[in-house]
Amino acid sequence: MSTSNRPWLILGICCMSLLIAGIDVTIVNVALPAIRHGLHASLSGLQWSVDAYTLVIGSFLMASGSAADRFGRRRVFQIGLALFTLGSLLCGLASSTTELVAFRCLQALGGSMLNPVALSIISNTFTERQARARAMGIWGAVFGVSLALGPVVGGVLVTDVTWRAIFFINIPIGVAAIVLTQLFVPESRAETARRFDPWGQLLVIVMLATLTYSVIEGPSKGWDSATIVATFTIAAVAAVTLVAVESRRQQPLLEVRFFRSVPFSGASLIAVLAFGVLGGFLFLNTLYLQDGRGYSAQQAGLQTLPMAVMICLFAPVSGRLVGSRGPRLPLVLAGVAIAAGTAMLLGLSDGTSTPYLLASYVVLGLGFGLVNAPISNTAVSGMPNSQAGVAASVASASRQTGSALGVAVTGSLVAGASDPHLASASHAAWGLLAACGLAVAAIGYASTGRRAVATAQRVRAILDNDAPVTDVTVPTFSEREERADDATREGR
Repeated sequence: MSTSNRPWLILGICCMSLLIAGIDVTIVNVALPAIRHGLHASLSGLQWSVDAYTLVIGSFLMASGSAADRFGRRRVFQIGLALFTLGSLLCGLASSTTELVAFRCLQALGGSMLNPVALSIISNTFTERQARARAMGIWGAVFGVSLALGPVVGGVLVTDVTWRAIFFINIPIGVAAIVLTQLFVPESRAETARRFDPWGQLLVIVMLATLTYSVIEGPSKGWDSATIVATFTIAAVAAVTLVAVESRRQQPLLEVRFFRSVPFSGASLIAVLAFGVLGGFLFLNTLYLQDGRGYSAQQAGLQTLPMAVMICLFAPVSGRLVGSRGPRLPLVLAGVAIAAGTAMLLGLSDGTSTPYLLASYVVLGLGFGLVNAPISNTAVSGMPNSQAGVAASVASASRQTGSALGVAVTGSLVAGASDPHLASASHAAWGLLAACGLAVAAIGYASTGRRAVATAQRVRAILDNDAPVTDVTVPTFSEREERADDATREGR
C-alpha cells in the first residue's frame, strides 16, 4: 500500500469503532419498547439501560485517553474493541433488566477506549490543518451513517428477529476491526507517560453517577426526599473537589488548564448541550412513535431516517467549513437548526402529521450534522500532540455526559405519563431542548472570536513549556522488516 493512502486506511479502520458505537445508540433506542415488554422493565429501567452505557463511558473516557498515550494507542484501541464485542454478546444473552444494565456497563468500558483513542490516532495521523478538518468531516459522516443504519437495521431486527439481535450485530464488525487494526495501524504513544490518577478517576465516577441517579430517580423518590438531596449534594461536592484536586496534581486525569482555553471550554460545553439534545430526542421520540402512536420498531426507524441522512450529508460539509472558514459558522448554524427543529415539536400531539414530523427531523439532522466536526477539531487542534488522547477524551466525555443527562432529564419530565398522554407531557422537554440549541449557537459565536483563539494559543504555550513531550510512533513488524532489508542492502 502506498504511503499516501495509508492515512486514509487508518481513518477508515478508526471509523469502524464509531460505526458500531453509533449504531449501538440508535439501535438500542429503537428497541426500548421491545426491551420494556421482553424484560418487563420500568421507565427508569429503560433510562438506566441507556444511561448505564453513557455514564460508564463518560466516567472512563479520560482515563482511557491517558492510558492510550501511556501504553500505546493501538493496544488500548484493540482492548476496547474486544471488551465492547464481548459486552455486546452478553447483552444479547441478558435475561433481566439488571443483567442488561450490568453487561451494558462492560460494553461501555470497552466503548470508552474506542472513540477518544481513535480520535487521538487520527489527530496524530493527520497533522496538516485542512487534511485534519477533512478527516474530521468524514468522521462525522460516519456518525451520520451509523445513525442512519441504526434505526433501519434495528427496526428490521426487532420486528423480524428479536431485540437481542441488535447487540449480536456488533460482533462481526468488532472482530474485523481488531484484525485490521493489528495489520495496518502503527502503534503510537506519548514519549513521556502520564501517571494513573486514582483520586481523579474516583471523583469523576462519583460526580457523574450521583448526578445521573438524582435526575433519573428524582420523580419516583421525590425531588425533596433525603436520598435525592443527598445525592445532588454529593455530586456538587465531588465536582468542586475534583477541580481542587486536579489543579494540584502534576499529571492529572483531568487537565484543568485545558479549560483556560475559551474555544476548548466552549467546545466541551457545546458537546454537553448538543448531545444532550440528541440523547433526549432519541429517547423521547422512540417512546412517542412506538408507545404513543403505535408504530412498529421498523416503522419508527424509517421515520427517523431523514434526520440520519441529513447528518450524513452535512457532516463532511461541516468538516470543509471548519477547514476553510473555521468553526464559528458551522457551530452557529448547528445551534439555530437544533433550536428550530426541537421548537417545531413544542405542540406535539398524537395527531401531528407525518410530513410535519419528517420536516422537524430534517431540520434537526442538519443541526446535528454540522455540530460534530467543529467540536472534535477544536478539542484536539489547540493542544500539543502529546496530549491529544487526553484532550480528545475530554470532548468525548462531554458528549457522553450530555447524552446521559439528556435521557435522564427528558425521561424525568415525562415520568408518570401514560402512553396516550405522552405527547402532551413532552412539551416541557421539547422547550428545554430548544433552549439548549439556542445556547449552542450563542456559545459557538462567543467562543470562536480572535480573543478566544488567543487564549487557546496561550494555553498551548503553557502546556508546551510545562511538559515538552513528543509523540513517537512504534513501527509495525512489516515496517521493521523493510528497514532491516534496506539496511542490509546499504551494507552491501
